[in-house]
Amino acid sequence: MKVFLEWLGGISTFFGRTVAAAARPPYEFREFVRQLDEIGTRSLPLVGAAGAAIGVVLAMQTRSTLARFGADSLLPSMIAIAVVRELGPVITGLMVAGRIGAGLAAEIGAMRVTEQIEALEVSAINPFRYLIAPRIAACIVAMPLLTAYCDFLALAGGYGAASITMQTSVRLYFDASMQILEFVDVVPSLAKTAVFGFLIGTIGCYHGYSTRGGTAGVGRAATFSVVLSSLMVILSDVLLVKISQTLFGG
Repeated sequence: MKVFLEWLGGISTFFGRTVAAAARPPYEFREFVRQLDEIGTRSLPLVGAAGAAIGVVLAMQTRSTLARFGADSLLPSMIAIAVVRELGPVITGLMVAGRIGAGLAAEIGAMRVTEQIEALEVSAINPFRYLIAPRIAACIVAMPLLTAYCDFLALAGGYGAASITMQTSVRLYFDASMQILEFVDVVPSLAKTAVFGFLIGTIGCYHGYSTRGGTAGVGRAATFSVVLSSLMVILSDVLLVKISQTLFGG
């Protein structure tokens, strides 16, 4: 318990310093765009492959169950609800936590042990403004976009699997998928991924910035970042689902 409270206090102080530094100009827009490309664009193949696989597996696993009740036509609607509400956001969060969480911790950790962060401070460059804030902001912005991409490919993967055994057109499949979705399915699910991005970015940067012990410390920071980011994505999802149900119903 003591260790957890110390970690919580440390990461809260870390985030407070980041907000204080980012609130004052100059703003690092160029670094933010570079990180958005690194975090968002370069994660597209991984997130897309995971989304398509989830759609295929979901269609294959559930079609036989629906067929028992003569409800094959509900397959597109079921896939859309499952993917958009829960599977898409969580799978994207876990994929990004694995790739970006480790990357942030390793990159910033390497800068810490090689004294590059101290060099920035000597040059009168605030590392929280230049290094930390753009990375956290890029994670927050990229996550909803990556989730929407994952959702689309999951629906496409579901169609690919369903079309093998069902005689359905692309238009009919996607019309059935879109008609079942409502505001409370799409917007809260995308919004909570911004929280996932905040957690992943903050945890990764914090453990990288706090790295000690040379290259071995960099490895430990990357490992802790992945484990804690993934765990926080899952735990925060439970809380965010409850908040969403309270505010929007469903």
